Amino acid sequence: MKLFNIEEELDKLPNSPGVYIMHDENEAILYVGKAVNLHNRVRQYFRSGHGHNNSPKILKMVSKISYFEYIVTSSEMEALILECNLIKEHRPKYNTLMTDDKGYPYIRITINEDFPRIMMSHQMKRDKSLYFGPYTDGKAVHDIIALLKKLFKIRNCNKYIIDGKNQERPCLYNQIGMCSAPCSGNVSKDQYKEQINEAIRFLNGDTKSIESKLKDDMKKAAENMDFEAAAEYRDLIKSINSLNEKQRVNKVSSDDRDIIALARNEEDVVVSIFFIRDGALIGRENHHMTADESENDSDIITEFIKQYYIGTPFIPKEILTVIDINEYDLISDYLSERKGQKVIISTPQKGEKKGLIKLAEDNAKLVLAQDIERIKRLEKRTTGACQEIADILGIKSASRMEAYDISNISGYHSVASMVVFVDGKPKRNAYRKFRLKTVEGPDDYASMKEVLSRRFTNDTIGQYPDVIMMDGGKGQIHIAETVLSSLGIEIPVCGMVKDDNHRTRALLYNDQEISFKNGSEAINMITALQDETHRFAITYHKQIRSNEQVRSILDDIKGIGPARRKALLLYFKEVEAIKNASIEELASVEGMTEKAAIQVYNFFN
Repeated sequence: MKLFNIEEELDKLPNSPGVYIMHDENEAILYVGKAVNLHNRVRQYFRSGHGHNNSPKILKMVSKISYFEYIVTSSEMEALILECNLIKEHRPKYNTLMTDDKGYPYIRITINEDFPRIMMSHQMKRDKSLYFGPYTDGKAVHDIIALLKKLFKIRNCNKYIIDGKNQERPCLYNQIGMCSAPCSGNVSKDQYKEQINEAIRFLNGDTKSIESKLKDDMKKAAENMDFEAAAEYRDLIKSINSLNEKQRVNKVSSDDRDIIALARNEEDVVVSIFFIRDGALIGRENHHMTADESENDSDIITEFIKQYYIGTPFIPKEILTVIDINEYDLISDYLSERKGQKVIISTPQKGEKKGLIKLAEDNAKLVLAQDIERIKRLEKRTTGACQEIADILGIKSASRMEAYDISNISGYHSVASMVVFVDGKPKRNAYRKFRLKTVEGPDDYASMKEVLSRRFTNDTIGQYPDVIMMDGGKGQIHIAETVLSSLGIEIPVCGMVKDDNHRTRALLYNDQEISFKNGSEAINMITALQDETHRFAITYHKQIRSNEQVRSILDDIKGIGPARRKALLLYFKEVEAIKNASIEELASVEGMTEKAAIQVYNFFN
């Protein structure tokens, strides 16, 4: 890095809005801030007697600044958004931070399909599906989905079903009365659509009509002496009442609102946020934040709102806070712009709204007293472990890690796995499987070269990792470094060193073996990453072998080509069922003739 003359650079600062980034001598980011006027704001850090510079935290940060950079924006609003995104990405040491960022589950209904499915989704995509949420309680989402499937007999499978085209044998869910079996043609597209519409009405809050219908059904079943069915209707009614009870709260209006309060001691801050949707309390969250004692409650709540709502997909009409926030107009305008209508941020002083603030405040105090150690332990095992790895390797970040493994048996169908950990936790929707295309035989080095080349030349796989963990020694590391160098990509590459019991004990980086302290959370996380990578590769390899074995058996039957083989597997699911099928059952499969059915039957019998 070239020498940086702070005084000269201060004079060059423009009188424009933007974001400034403070770095230390190792180029690590110390602090990210925004300014209406970069020239005036950044200069304040290097001038004595300016309010915030009296803070011990700021004084310590300024003493470590080696250089700064800045990004000019067209408006203060744009600077706010950029500031929040940079803080979220880099998590600078001297910013007030949320330490337990998370996503929010939705209930997704695939209404674009002939026979829609209901499932949980952690993202709201533009895929023509219908989404409900976000919800804050994952378990409650699972409960609701299970209840909807049971109430309205919604299918539980992922089969591709076209109206009038599928004639499969119904599965167990149909036999126990939990699915209307559209796969077998038992229900038409229009009939099934009405089942889905009833589920949609339920999710929109119309539970009374459903409950009334169930009560009538229960009464009829009891009158007909069908007590087993009556008991089932009774249990369904209890499930609906239980869900409603969980959501019940005194209604102050039908609007959506979030309630935010905090509790703090000398070292820790907990921010509690309660979610009210259509007057019903649907959940709450508690966030541990890092903050300096010189930062007041308004500073902390302001930073929380900025970081929290930059990432959440849903913004309520009203946000109630325990204390007035800073930058009210700017934040309110930003949230209103994102929502598409006015968002009100207020601090109630009396009445029912004040009671809601008290509820959130009491909850924050309770968490601070009882759960802060648990939250901090979790943080240590995840983001703390990532930071430990970054520190010991001397790199900027290790929040996103990728690990690779090759699996083969004597060169038979070599496959590879790519596993991704983000902030110390598996990110399973980012995992990838590779079936080797150019390598024959058990050549792990050539296999790894192919896999890495495909991964880093495929733009659809996703963002690059902060560090790559190889399940191998210097040879694997060298292959990875060679591939990355040829593509002009700079990513640190480590090897996971195993002990005599095949457990990770150290990392190999820059030809040096790096050990960790006994009981280190970092080595525990690396071990988990290695185990998950190996498991994922072995599972994929077993799947490939199983599929090949199935194909080879069916290919030996005269008159059974690819189309009939596929039809048999779709219908019977497994070879064992095909072996046990009668000629009549085999002949009923689409595309099968009686002659072909006899060939299959004779082959196995």
